[in-house]
Amino acid sequence: MPRLSHLQLSLAFAFFVTMASAQTIPSQPDSSTITATEADRDVPLTTDPSASFWQQTRPVFITGDTFGNPVPSHRTEVRSRWTKDSLYLLFISPYEQLNLKPSPQTATETNQLWNWDVAEAFIGSDFKNIRQYKEFEMSPQGEWVDLDIDLAKQGDKDAWKWNSGIKVSARIDRDRKIWYGAMRIPFASLGASSVASGTTFRINLFRCQGPTEGRHYLSWQPSMSKSFHVPEHFGTLVLASAKHPSR
Repeated sequence: MPRLSHLQLSLAFAFFVTMASAQTIPSQPDSSTITATEADRDVPLTTDPSASFWQQTRPVFITGDTFGNPVPSHRTEVRSRWTKDSLYLLFISPYEQLNLKPSPQTATETNQLWNWDVAEAFIGSDFKNIRQYKEFEMSPQGEWVDLDIDLAKQGDKDAWKWNSGIKVSARIDRDRKIWYGAMRIPFASLGASSVASGTTFRINLFRCQGPTEGRHYLSWQPSMSKSFHVPEHFGTLVLASAKHPSR
């Protein structure tokens, strides 16, 4: 075997390290599925992505607008966990300029919150009537609104009066230009009397970001429309066991 040069040895070592890292770092495939990892109990909401609660997750990323056009400056990470009673979502949301509602109210829900900066989750449990689902929104200031959507009732002005029992927490890191938002959604509000590893829901994830002029409408699964309300393009949420998080 010929003797390897110092450069060849260095390149070989770098290749070995890269391959070893690729085998030990879990990845979330670019697909239409988000996997929520089981937790053994409900916990107080935290927006700290380094917290142990948010470590055992396989994130997905919102990378483009509703037509699938890339928006790299707003690449949003979403992590998910679940317990027997609740679904948890964490949004890690870079921004350029925030569009915030003056005098925010966080004790009660804020109707038409979508006119400002928000992160959103649309979730349905009915795989036969996909035009019925729930809408959950939160702002960087901790405002929230939840809606019971039935697309057969176009223009239903009472949809926001539904109460899911959602809890939210949010904070803004102005130095890094990232805002963090966590949701805890009761499964009972999704029409699920009980859940287990392998339970699935229909889901899509969104953001509205920035001032009216040049506003970004971001979508995890492109709706191929100016509207978010296209359930035919939702993805799938899968509840996975902590022992088998990839399932």
